[in-house]
Amino acid sequence: MDQAYLRAHPEHLPTFLTHQRIRETPVGGGSVSAASRLTLDDGTSVFAKTWPQGDPPADFYEAEAAGLRWLAEAGAPVPELIVGLPQMLATEWLDEASPTPESAERLGRDLAALHRSGAESFGAPWPGYIGPLPMDNTPDPGPWGRWFAARRLLPFVRLSADRGVLTSDDVALLERLVAALDTHPDPEPPSRTHGDLWPGNILWSTTRAYLIDPAAQGAHRETDLAELALFGGAPYLDRILAAYQEVHPLTDGWCARVPLHQLHLLLVHAAAFGAAYRSEVTTAAKSALRAIT
Repeated sequence: MDQAYLRAHPEHLPTFLTHQRIRETPVGGGSVSAASRLTLDDGTSVFAKTWPQGDPPADFYEAEAAGLRWLAEAGAPVPELIVGLPQMLATEWLDEASPTPESAERLGRDLAALHRSGAESFGAPWPGYIGPLPMDNTPDPGPWGRWFAARRLLPFVRLSADRGVLTSDDVALLERLVAALDTHPDPEPPSRTHGDLWPGNILWSTTRAYLIDPAAQGAHRETDLAELALFGGAPYLDRILAAYQEVHPLTDGWCARVPLHQLHLLLVHAAAFGAAYRSEVTTAAKSALRAIT
């Protein structure tokens, strides 16, 4: 199996792997899927993701494949999708390099162009996942505040509470924020977004930064940018944001709204990975309330 054959017959990849016809080298970095480098007969490689044990959730890899295609349609820097099957996903192999100010600035311009390409609605026309968790992608015309509260905050508040991560006081705090968002005026139309843009979902290559592992959706552009500052922050974040602003300026007050836009991903981490994220959730919620009330 070489690249030409694989592109023409992507459905054959699982069979070749099962019968050990392809050299498979595990690689790190995946918190949900098992990741590996597959070396083909022509010496080229692809990056593959599979479910560690048993079958993945229904539509899990198809959802990511749909998101990669949708982002690529807008010219976003995403790896080329080669295989998108129910049991696995494979993309082109990209060699990593150290981030540079120049590649950071290019990323800022790339994100601005992606967001400006727009989306027909909030959500997406395919089932959603973020990390290991399902996410309601039902297309919604908005307004953004009501959609964000109902589809991106409340489900993960409830799941975190059910799993014992959030206390009743925490839930009451978040419910106050949800109520405030229901009437929060925000005229931003839906943008085409990556949807899970914490710094670990940027792959820095020799020439540019690529967006990987998307939870692609129509959403608020400030959410992508706010997530870049989470968990230590992206390298050269100031250069990314400055270049973004040159192409697609943000509205006044966006800095104060960063915790609000980070809250979705923080709640996802709390629901998926536990109480270590509780303090970050409550701190962000308090800051978000101050920003919109």
